[in-house]
Amino acid sequence: MSLCLYMIEREEYPIRINKYLAIKKVSTRRGADDLIKRGLVKINGKKAKLGDKINKGDKVDVSSKALEGRNFKYGAFYKPRGVVTHSPVKGEKSINDIIDLGYLFPIGRLDKESEGLMILTNDGRITDRLLNPIYEHEKEYSVKVREKTPNRIINILEKGIIDNGELLKAKKVSILQNGNLSIVLTQGKNHQIRRMLSFVRLTVEKLKRVRIMSVKTTGLAVGEMKILEGREREKFLRDLDLG
Repeated sequence: MSLCLYMIEREEYPIRINKYLAIKKVSTRRGADDLIKRGLVKINGKKAKLGDKINKGDKVDVSSKALEGRNFKYGAFYKPRGVVTHSPVKGEKSINDIIDLGYLFPIGRLDKESEGLMILTNDGRITDRLLNPIYEHEKEYSVKVREKTPNRIINILEKGIIDNGELLKAKKVSILQNGNLSIVLTQGKNHQIRRMLSFVRLTVEKLKRVRIMSVKTTGLAVGEMKILEGREREKFLRDLDLG
């Protein structure tokens, strides 16, 4: 059994195999060299060698033996509004300014003006399982809009709209009281909800992610993190087919 890794967007190819494994959070570069020496990494079905480079479209496999004995952690973090997920520029705050991430890293992004749930982990296996839309994992958002929301937008958003050549669609849309919407996505395109609501002429005043699969923000204060344990952890991993 092995872990199949998908390619990285917005990276220049070719990439050294040890850098690739570090980016995918499988190990450090030095640790990746050790995995390669032990014959636990394959590129397109052939054992990798130190210094090998991969090109876009190559298939990289890491043996499950490389993951044995790891102490994987999974955290639910409530990202505050005004905080960026990655790569802050001058004057910006990142998650690492709110809490000490240590060995954990965030999975995916939540834009600066949005708040809510993010998954933090040291397990690179779950990155593709959680973010790739082929798995259709649900992410639920609570959205407050300025305008009155007509019922017809439910069908429009669930059927999907085309924006800049991309099909953007919601799995489920519910109109709640006081200008609030509940929107469930399985795609996770960049700024997807803001783009969809702009298309139907609705202005987002507040956007909060309240659920990722079975994990919810319930009980979490803004800026707080909890480690998933017990049944909550078991269900999270089982839903990712890693339990």
